[in-house]
Amino acid sequence: MKSRQRMARELKHAQTQLKYLEDKLTAEKGNEGKKGVRIFMDGAFDMMHYGHMNAFRLGRSLGTELIVGVNSDKSIIECKGPPLMKYDERLTMVKACKFVHEVVPDCPYVMNKEYLDYVIEKYDIDYVIHGDDPCIVNGKDVYETAKLAGKFRSIPRTEGVSTTDIVGRMLLMTKEHHYREDEILGHTSRFLTTSHMLRLFGAGTKAPLPSMKVVYLDGAFDMFHCGHVALLEEARKYGDYLIVGVHSDSVVNREQGQNLPLMNLHERVLSVMGCRFVDDVLIDAPYEITPEMIDRLNISTVVQSADATSSASSIKDRFSVPRKAGILKTIKNPSNFKFSNIIERISENQSTFQAKFDRKSKAEKEYHIAKYGMPLAQ
Repeated sequence: MKSRQRMARELKHAQTQLKYLEDKLTAEKGNEGKKGVRIFMDGAFDMMHYGHMNAFRLGRSLGTELIVGVNSDKSIIECKGPPLMKYDERLTMVKACKFVHEVVPDCPYVMNKEYLDYVIEKYDIDYVIHGDDPCIVNGKDVYETAKLAGKFRSIPRTEGVSTTDIVGRMLLMTKEHHYREDEILGHTSRFLTTSHMLRLFGAGTKAPLPSMKVVYLDGAFDMFHCGHVALLEEARKYGDYLIVGVHSDSVVNREQGQNLPLMNLHERVLSVMGCRFVDDVLIDAPYEITPEMIDRLNISTVVQSADATSSASSIKDRFSVPRKAGILKTIKNPSNFKFSNIIERISENQSTFQAKFDRKSKAEKEYHIAKYGMPLAQ
């Protein structure tokens, strides 16, 4: 009887794998003989966030492959002042986005005709894409060359989030920056997270096959950065399918204190969903890993970062179940970059970033008034 049951399970597993391979073969056949439409986008992508990821998603939706140019530090400094994040850090974030097919390094902030011709020819570009908000440097449209060549297409700007907004939250960090009361001491997130947006970011997500080894890693993932990317890439090596748990705002604030999290739960979830090393996301993940979680998610390995910061009393308790089960793995993050590095850089150049924030904030308010006929809600 047990032998027959085992054979029945193996047969079901084989049928599942066959269906997966048939679907994959059908998709490949559908692309045979068709030239892909290659889309090019470029930018600084300083402090890259889910708004940038959504722009990548929209850009790729206009074609089949998205190629992204990352502006060099020198080019950014010449046009708009020094970026907060270093070139390698920005490049890592763009490469890690699941909507990006290929990256063009050291792209100039303003493309002349010669450079545009070079990119179009070398990377076989069909269209150059940018948001519908104006991009003017020294009175000149950055994308004038692409427009004159008939290669330019625009996408809607992701409303409710910008690097300026996030820098503003860091400059004025308070516990109130996720909600409003009588007195506004910080920045309220204006991004409207709908179930439709979550589905768009989760497009292509598939359940793990029975034979796959499921790895689980959780955390705050506040202000998603290159250190998070390195950790997720490392964790993915311990299995075939990575589920990432994102903790609620209240849990993050309880464990990390101060004015954290900087980004609310939905913002942090979208950032993690946009990472190519993540297969699925557990939203509002339980802080304590339970036997029910391990069973329902079919978790084979629970990964913990060796340098995870949390209250001393809770680290042992929340990992006690996977530790006793022998499935807890402590790994070292290949990157030393932390959220605190961003805060330190802003603190060291407070006056510079405050002036830059004030200038950009004014421009965004003018853009909002021109588009909606009313000022931004504070």
